[in-house]
Amino acid sequence: MLAKEVLGQFRSIFAAVRTHFARVEKAVGIGGAQVWALALIEASPGASLGEIASGMDVHQSTASNLVRLLLEAGYIESLRSGDDRRKVELSITAKGRLLLRKAPKPYTGVLPHALAALSAAQLKMLRVSLAAVSDHLNVEPAHAKKPLATM
Repeated sequence: MLAKEVLGQFRSIFAAVRTHFARVEKAVGIGGAQVWALALIEASPGASLGEIASGMDVHQSTASNLVRLLLEAGYIESLRSGDDRRKVELSITAKGRLLLRKAPKPYTGVLPHALAALSAAQLKMLRVSLAAVSDHLNVEPAHAKKPLATM
């Protein structure tokens, strides 16, 4: 009986995540991961691709794909800086700011937002429990660095 109750909790969490991403896409026409990246760029003008990847806790190639889509849509711009012009700095455009204001919050998504609200003790207990579930599922570690919005 307890396992069914926990399964119901997982289902409810997944439904909340899917509902939020659907609301985001309906409101602004782009995915939740792109909105999160856009919000990070707005919060840190001049951010690098590595900083966006780190802020979202995703692989740099994933962040690169998100940034490329935002650049192509005109929501952000990139400028080369430094003496050798290798460093790329990202900044939001007026079009990007307008889109972000229309996007439902939290920009990070509902699950990262909820996890950030938990105490360290709660997070540690959850980590241990989820590790046990992961062991039974033989999960693919590479999936840990993919945005939920893209799964």
